[in-house]
Amino acid sequence: MESLLPGSDEYWMAAALARAALAAQQLEVPVGAIIVRDGEIIGEGWNQPISGDDPTAHAEVVALRDAARRVGNYRLVDADLYVTIEPCMMCVGAMVHARIRRLIFGATEPKAGAVISQLRALELPHLNHQVEFRGGVMAQQCSDQIRAFFRSRRQK
Repeated sequence: MESLLPGSDEYWMAAALARAALAAQQLEVPVGAIIVRDGEIIGEGWNQPISGDDPTAHAEVVALRDAARRVGNYRLVDADLYVTIEPCMMCVGAMVHARIRRLIFGATEPKAGAVISQLRALELPHLNHQVEFRGGVMAQQCSDQIRAFFRSRRQK
């Protein structure tokens, strides 16, 4: 069992999982994200493309927008982004532009994952900012959450 010690990656991923549950309640694909700086959440988001009629409203982008508004700056230097599923190319690009320090994700996304699954976008040599990353944090819980959502949808 993972450590849920305050401030650990697992602790923050549990918070992202709670945001993913909010997406599921809104019949969105359950992906949740939070942004942490100096030991506190400065941004939060969950998937909202369907309810928001916005193809860019992925959990990561919603969290980045929230954090930028709260701190009054689109550059989120020294901030870490936690997300339940490996980000897509759009979300990776947004993180680079926001100057996220570190990305921590749960389960891989074999179809569209742009960190390790389909593309290693954070390792492209021409990027003007490097984002450190760690995958697999609470991967089973993150995978189970999304799997249960799609199982439920198929049964309806």
